[in-house]
Amino acid sequence: MSAVPNEVMKYIPDAQGDDDPGETAEWLDALNGVIANVGSQRAHYLIQKQIEFTRINAEHAPFSYDTPYVNTIPVGMQPVMPGDQAIEHTIRSYMRWNAVAMVLRAGRETNVGGHIASFASAATLYDVGFNHFWHGATAAHGGDLVFFQGHSSPGIYARAFLEGRLSTAQLDNFRQETGGGGIPSYPHPWLMPDFWQFPTVSMGLGPIMAIYQARFMKYMQARGIAVTEGRKVWAFLGDGEMDEPESLGAIGMAGRERLDNLIFVINCNLQRLDGPVRGNGKIIQELEHLFGGAGWNVVKLVWGSRWDALLARDHDGALMRRMMEVVDGEYQTYKSKSGAYVREKFFNTPQLKQMVADWTDDEIWQLNRGGHDPHKIHAAYAKATTSNGRPTVILAKTIKGYGMGEAGQGLNNTHQQKKMQVEQLKKFRDQFRLPLSDEALSEVPYLSFEEGSKEREYLHARREALGGYVPSRRQKAESLPTPPLSAFDALLKGTGEGRKMSTTMAFVRFLSVLLKDKALGKRIVPIVPDESRTFGMEGLFRQIGIWNQDGQRYEPEDSGQLMFYRESESGQILQEGINEAGGMSDWIAAATAYSAHGEVMIPFFVFYSMFGFQRVGDLAWAAGDMRSRGFLLGGTAGRTTLNGEGLQHQDGHSLLQASTVPNCISYDPTFAYELAVIMQDGLHRMVTEQEDVFYYVTLMNENYEQPPMPQDPGVAEDIVRGMYAFRRSTADAALPRVQLMGAGTIFNEVIAAAELLERDWGVAADLWSVPGITELAREGHAVQRWNLLHPTEPQRVSHLERLLQGAPGPVIASTDYVRALTEQLRPFVRQRFVVLGTDGFGRSDTREKLRDFFEIDRYWITVSALKALADEGTIDAKVVADALRQYAFDLDKPNPAKV
Repeated sequence: MSAVPNEVMKYIPDAQGDDDPGETAEWLDALNGVIANVGSQRAHYLIQKQIEFTRINAEHAPFSYDTPYVNTIPVGMQPVMPGDQAIEHTIRSYMRWNAVAMVLRAGRETNVGGHIASFASAATLYDVGFNHFWHGATAAHGGDLVFFQGHSSPGIYARAFLEGRLSTAQLDNFRQETGGGGIPSYPHPWLMPDFWQFPTVSMGLGPIMAIYQARFMKYMQARGIAVTEGRKVWAFLGDGEMDEPESLGAIGMAGRERLDNLIFVINCNLQRLDGPVRGNGKIIQELEHLFGGAGWNVVKLVWGSRWDALLARDHDGALMRRMMEVVDGEYQTYKSKSGAYVREKFFNTPQLKQMVADWTDDEIWQLNRGGHDPHKIHAAYAKATTSNGRPTVILAKTIKGYGMGEAGQGLNNTHQQKKMQVEQLKKFRDQFRLPLSDEALSEVPYLSFEEGSKEREYLHARREALGGYVPSRRQKAESLPTPPLSAFDALLKGTGEGRKMSTTMAFVRFLSVLLKDKALGKRIVPIVPDESRTFGMEGLFRQIGIWNQDGQRYEPEDSGQLMFYRESESGQILQEGINEAGGMSDWIAAATAYSAHGEVMIPFFVFYSMFGFQRVGDLAWAAGDMRSRGFLLGGTAGRTTLNGEGLQHQDGHSLLQASTVPNCISYDPTFAYELAVIMQDGLHRMVTEQEDVFYYVTLMNENYEQPPMPQDPGVAEDIVRGMYAFRRSTADAALPRVQLMGAGTIFNEVIAAAELLERDWGVAADLWSVPGITELAREGHAVQRWNLLHPTEPQRVSHLERLLQGAPGPVIASTDYVRALTEQLRPFVRQRFVVLGTDGFGRSDTREKLRDFFEIDRYWITVSALKALADEGTIDAKVVADALRQYAFDLDKPNPAKV
């Protein structure tokens, strides 16, 4: 065997476990020759071919994805970093200080707190992006989308302060917003609509939203709506955050869809909120496996430049093996101690000790991690922005609380650290060479650059070269006309006598009209989670197609049918598989396109209502924060509408959950004309008026006759406000009278109950449809508040109170939802108010039996109305007993809310 070069020797294993070390050396020598003479890409190709050959001709053994615990980009392939690094270090140091100062100053007078350690670990990661990579939006470039990690917000504010975008007063009111002059704790577009683009502090949502934003950019480019070529989506994440299922749940899709416009930067400071992320393991290696296996480019950014000299001495691989064997819990401890401690614990063999024998303890202590080295970061970012065909993840090793010393560097409690003593601030000042006297430190003043200073000029020049400031958010796009209500005339006229249709099919017809609209048609984004056929939407497959950037490279099984499954590069439907979180993230990307891309898009996400707000509630809340605009459609809605499916499919609470999002407008329409009125009004508000609201509308799969819209003036307005008179009884005014209210499919039972009351018991019933219960309650509370604050002025009356003024008799309301939904109206109903609802777990059975079980059907409504009249003394209680016997009520029936 020929002499083997030193750079090969370190990879030759000990004789133990290797049957032929000599042959191993020859193979590695040959590979070294390829690398030296042709390049690493050729070497990688040859290895891949050998693996393929082995799998074909030998056993199908897996091959390890492990790579050494060193930087992916070797020193020799590291590009020269542009710019003035001295000035950039000063800017970065000022950012660090101002971020600390903001939190400390806020804590002096209040207990509002703040986080220091997260940004301390990530400051250089952000600064390199600000100075060299992140594009602002211009006419020539739509701008990059950056998902900033929530806990690093003080640092982003600190940068904006240096740029002159935020004032001292705003920084001093960090986390003190109610007075109107403060700034929020985390990225909140609702609270800073011209600054933050994406809310990210609910951990795990940033990763999945970033993935789907990147894919939606591909969708918009493919469909000719916006030019997104060259734009990137950057997501800054924490290693602890990657334990959230949403963080990793969609990385396979990103790899499969080849989202080369997507870059994850995972700040691997080895600590989550309470302690180590993987104390007994190595989070960087773990994430490398996961992302590599999902088809991503993985760039490991482990060690800073000060390690380069030691790695150059590592001729036999002893240092690299030691780097791999040390677990994260130890690495965390090292940076909370000293250089002497690191010498003793890390360089723990005679060979390793000899390697640093000529190094002082201070020099060992200065050995830096890759996430704190701007040159290494720049190299990683440059590689990420030039990679083609795959998304990229950068695994950047840092120190949590970097620079905080005894106040928090590498300590388990550093995430909660909000204070630093003067002596600790002195060390921080000295480490980052800040122009602060000892006397000034106790005041923790903000630092800024004087007008005309080289640092200030450089700061603004870098952003000017990149197109403007980041983060920055558009608030409006071009207003577009919406079709008039008359465009949906077919839905307003009803189905005609004897013909039946569900509100789901009414929605499909509404959507079909929109798709043909010249102004809005191409901007409609139908989104379904593998349930198109359930919702009767399969006709759209052929009409507009399912978007797939690869088109359809197969002949579908149903190609001979009228409504065959069709994928297309220009398709319009986004079909997410069985994936509500993905569908919701798609919807958010489309619902915020007016801001992210300056283009109005109108998403319609249709899902099983039970698997909507209940499953993606956190994303729905983020959508509200993000000022999303679009429609969420809860299909097969209601506790008793989806008969046969049972407990985990039957929704009786989604409308109540929707009510918790302040800018979510929710409705439970019964009839096609109600649906048309509600959705046309929503289009006008969101697309033409550009209000920052979104809609949740329930859809039923129950077929029944759809009546025409009443011709009474003001009906459409009343529907939108949440309640209108469906029919007033023409019975003798002398008869006892009740007011019956209902929504959704159960309103049909309310109508039937009115007939029973008059026919069997001589009671007249006025019928009120209340599709917008939450909207009625919100307006009622707003009116109450106005009256409270204006006691000497004429008192206002809410819509609900106005309609029921003078209406005789008790009010009985029945819906397919839990009582708490309708109980929102109790403060505004002056009459005796009886609420029926579907409290309890769902059941499998027919609709009729389910409605009896939950005590919301026509018979329960009738008996409840009679009991309310008896309680008021209008009729005798014996009438109620007679009704119970006539309708064969089981008096010992278990309470459905408890069984």
